[in-house]
Amino acid sequence: MELRHLRYFVAVAEEGSLTVAAEHRLHTSQPSLSRQIRDLEYEVGVPLLTRSVHGVELTAAGKAFLDHARLALVQVEAAREAARRAAQPEKPGFALGFLTGQEMDWLPEAMHILRDELPNIDVTVTSAYSPNLAEALARGKLDLAFMRREADAPDLIFKTVTREPLVVVLPSDHRLTARDSIDISEIAGQPFINVSKTAPSLRAVIDGYIQRTGLKITPAHEADNLAMAISLVASTRGVALLPRYAQNFLPWSVVSRPIEGDAPTIDLVVGYHTANTSPTLRLFLSRIGELIKRVSAAAK
Repeated sequence: MELRHLRYFVAVAEEGSLTVAAEHRLHTSQPSLSRQIRDLEYEVGVPLLTRSVHGVELTAAGKAFLDHARLALVQVEAAREAARRAAQPEKPGFALGFLTGQEMDWLPEAMHILRDELPNIDVTVTSAYSPNLAEALARGKLDLAFMRREADAPDLIFKTVTREPLVVVLPSDHRLTARDSIDISEIAGQPFINVSKTAPSLRAVIDGYIQRTGLKITPAHEADNLAMAISLVASTRGVALLPRYAQNFLPWSVVSRPIEGDAPTIDLVVGYHTANTSPTLRLFLSRIGELIKRVSAAAK
């Protein structure tokens, strides 16, 4: 799989037409573009597009692949810019951190805000557990991180960017998937996958919610990250409570449903050190409102 395959696929998905994408965006022939898309589908192993006389539409697999393809292209561009600036060490740097998985939604818009500054700074991007991001901020290795509101971090300042509800994650053939939303009492007695202490803020929200409901739920497994939690749901036919952004990573074998009633929520915040005087940090913080609006609009 090559970068051109990703660029071609994104162009076709956004234009909704092989012909329009070939002629107006990619400046190649339609047969050549069709061949490249077929090669990509062969490499991925599933159909990504359905074709008709009216154009093309994304399959369920194609929709899932599109977000990752866009993110990969954004990261490649960031890598290219970082490499160019590495040859000019006099330029200041700006280090962004992301709770693993959140970069899917927030990195493209963060880069948009920094776009005017990119000729003057070297942007690096890190993905990690939230406690590790807090430690990196405290040590000055990161300028700003999208993370959880970690306790015992007195030198960090947190600003909320969104409040995510938790959803029920369960196997796609589970009997409860027929519901538009799930009463939490219906998961009692089923294998429950909780998150481990690698995500202390999320673990506290889940444990507190279960305690408030009075349900008899004993975790059968603990997961260190989203990928592990989703794999355990699929392999053990258990259920989990995860932040809504986990929906971006669900395979066909796992689905999510909203929780009925007053669902628990968890904050995603930006964190930074009180002593950080970076002008780029001040610029970024001044445009947090714009960032939130752009991500919210893209999610609709």
